[in-house]
Parts: sequence; C-alpha cells; structure tokens
Amino acid sequence: MSRLYLGLPAPAKLNLFLHVTGRRDDGYHELQSLMVPISLADTIDFESRDDGRIVRNGDLVGPVEADLCLRAARLLQATAGTAFGVEIAVQKRIPAGSGMGGGSSDAATTLLALNRLWNLRLPRERLAALALQLGADVPFFLGRGAAFVEGIGERLTEVVLPRQHAAVIWPQVHVSTAEIFSAPELTRSTKALRIADFSALRDNAARDVGMPPQGLFGGNDLEPVARRRYPPIGAALDHLARHGQARMTGSGSAVFALLPSREEAQQAVEMLPPGWTGWAVETLEELPLAAWL
Repeated sequence: MSRLYLGLPAPAKLNLFLHVTGRRDDGYHELQSLMVPISLADTIDFESRDDGRIVRNGDLVGPVEADLCLRAARLLQATAGTAFGVEIAVQKRIPAGSGMGGGSSDAATTLLALNRLWNLRLPRERLAALALQLGADVPFFLGRGAAFVEGIGERLTEVVLPRQHAAVIWPQVHVSTAEIFSAPELTRSTKALRIADFSALRDNAARDVGMPPQGLFGGNDLEPVARRRYPPIGAALDHLARHGQARMTGSGSAVFALLPSREEAQQAVEMLPPGWTGWAVETLEELPLAAWL
C-alpha cells in the first residue's frame, strides 16, 4: 500500500445550554444540552503506514498515552483488526481544559479519517459506539452539525440552526471536568425537557434558542460551580456581558456571547487583559466531515 495522506480540521463546539438532570447509579451524569460546532478548529495530518505502527507527532497536551487521537486510532485498529498504521500530527488551536471539546473533536476526526484512510467502511453507528468509549462529547463530532444531546452524550437529535457570530474568550484557566462534576454543590436536578418540548426549536431555531436579541435558552448548570472555583471565569463573563448575554461552555473555562455581527464579535474580544485569548467565530451549519458519514 502506498502511503496516503489526509489533512483535516477538528472544530470546537459551544454548549448553548447545558442542564444536569440527574446522576446514574454508575456515577455518570444525565445531561441535556444544545451543542453547536464553531469555526475555531485544530488541524490534524494523517499519513498511512504499512507496518501497523501508530505514531503521534505535533502538539500534545498531557501524557501521550492519554491522548485521545492515539486512543481513538488504537481502538479503531483493534476493532477492525487492520494491519495498517498511521502517523498523526496535530496542530492545536482549541485550548485544553476550555470546555470547547478540542480533544473530543480530535478523536472524532481521527475515527473518520482512519475509517477512510484504512478503507474500513465502518458505518456511522459503529463509529459512534467506539466514540462513546473515548468520551461523552465525541459522538457529537461524528454528527452532521448542531444537536440536542441527551443521556451521557449518546442520544443526539439533529437541530438546524442559522449561522451566528460569537465572541469567545478563554481566560487561560484549565478546568478539570471531573472536578466540576464531582462538586457537592453542583445542582443535578434540573427538570428534563421532552423532545416534544424542543420541536419548536427545529421549526424556528432563531426564536426558540433565543438568538440575539432575545437571549440564550436555559442555562449552564456547571457555570456557578466553575465560576466560584475559578474566579477568572467570572471575570471573563463580566467582560463579555458588556456586549451581550454571556455564558460558559461545557465545564469551562471558555465563555461566549452570541452577537449580531462579526464586527461586534471582534470588538468584544479586543483589549483583553494580559494572558487572555479571544476569537471572533461563526457557528457552523454543518460539521466539515458530515458528508463522510
């Protein structure tokens, strides 16, 4: 087999709302969230190998054995029983510990890329089952775009949302998802929505999600805990609140505000305190590799 190459994006996501509706006997939390991909993305290069080796190059966050790209490649290789290997080089733009799903997106892109590069032809359902073994957010990045997400991340309902502009700020704080979910003060009893309650969102997304100027739907149940434990999150929320309704994404620490124009989003991320990073982004109507499924 000649060496084949793919260079692919792995986009970030925002949680437009995130509700914790309960805790299961196995310790996992039941969630409901509206997740949307955005234009901020990592870039991953894949080059096939004939010797079965999986080599991880490029930017790395934490121990290599914990890297989600590496874990995804090994899991897919073992599941398919293929003799092929791959070199994976990641260029990170999505900060780790920001709640924007960078590692999960990298893992999903790896599954999709290697399914094609190794000519495995596994269906989306099979890849989604593998994705859930890697993390709760990974199945979302195997979808088509915005989704109403339930359970521990395994139940997704596609939602059509208009493209929106957003200001995103990362206050250079790395938040442990496990710490936030294990916090005794975390509220775990938000009333669950029925999918029927959410049908109006699919029919008129801008009105029911509450895009500007109506305001965001629901809330992020993790935000009060993260804000209390990591004061820079509160400072970033206060900064964005001068431009629009601000909310934390995921378990933090990135925060965002949906705004009417790119110019307003750009203004919101200018003149930030030293060390903070900001982006003016757009939400994506479709994930870059949606057509591969």
